[in-house]
Amino acid sequence: MKDVSILTNNGVNVEGSLELFGDIATYDETVVDFLESVDNKLEDIKKYKEASDMTNYSILVHSLKSDAKYLGLTVLAEMALNHEMESKNNNINYVYNNYDALVDEANKMIAVLRNYMGETATIEIPEKEVVLKDKTILIVDDSDVIRSFIKKVFDDSYEVVVAHDGKDAIDVIGTAAAYNNLVCMLLDLNMPNINGFEVLDYLHENNLFAKLPVSIITGDDSKETVERAFGYPIIDVLQKPFNERDVKRVIEKMVSIDRNI
Repeated sequence: MKDVSILTNNGVNVEGSLELFGDIATYDETVVDFLESVDNKLEDIKKYKEASDMTNYSILVHSLKSDAKYLGLTVLAEMALNHEMESKNNNINYVYNNYDALVDEANKMIAVLRNYMGETATIEIPEKEVVLKDKTILIVDDSDVIRSFIKKVFDDSYEVVVAHDGKDAIDVIGTAAAYNNLVCMLLDLNMPNINGFEVLDYLHENNLFAKLPVSIITGDDSKETVERAFGYPIIDVLQKPFNERDVKRVIEKMVSIDRNI
C-alpha cells in the first residue's frame, strides 16, 4: 500500500479529494492519468504565455486549476485560479511576473505525486466482469482528471466516449450512426478551440436537443453563465468539483428521458 503521508506531509488535501473520488484506488488511478498528461498541458500553457494569447492561456490554466482541485493540490489550484482571473482581464504583466512561481509549484507537486506513486507510476487494476454495453455517454471536458474520473464511474455500465474540446465533441455528434446509442452528453463550457456554448449553438442549429439530452459541467457558478446555459434546453448544470453521487444523479436523469430519435 502506498504511503499517503508523502502527500499529506507536502500539503496535499487527500481527505478532500476522497470526498470526491470515494476511495483511494480511484484517486491513484486518476493520479496516473494526470501524470501522463500534465507535461503536455504545461507546454501548452508556456506556448500561450509566450504568444501573449491570454484567451487560450486562461482556458488552459482553468483546466490545470480543475485538475489540481480534484487531486487536493490546494496551493497549485489557488495559483492557477489567480492566473485564470488575471489572464481573463488581459493582465499580461501579472502572468509574466508570476508564471515561474506557477510552474515551480506545478513541478513541485508533480514530483510529490511521482514519489507517492513510485517511479513507474503504474497501478494494478483488478479484472472486472465484462458487461455488454449498448448505451453510450459522451464526456466533453479539457481536464484529463475530470474525463478520467467520470469515465471510471460509468465504465462498467456504459460505453464512455470522451472529447477533449468542442471540436472533438461536434465530430462525435456529427456521426449519424452514433445517434441510436448516444444517450446523453456532459459538456464543459470553458474549453479551447471550440467552447461549450459553441457546441450548444451547434446542437440548436441542427435540432439535436430532442435526440441528445445535455447537461453542463462547469466551474463557473456566476449567475450570468448559469442563466445563459439555461437559455438552451439543457437538462441540468453540475458545478465543479462534483463527486460520484452528483454525476450519477445527473446521468440517470438524462438517460431516463425519452428521446425523439
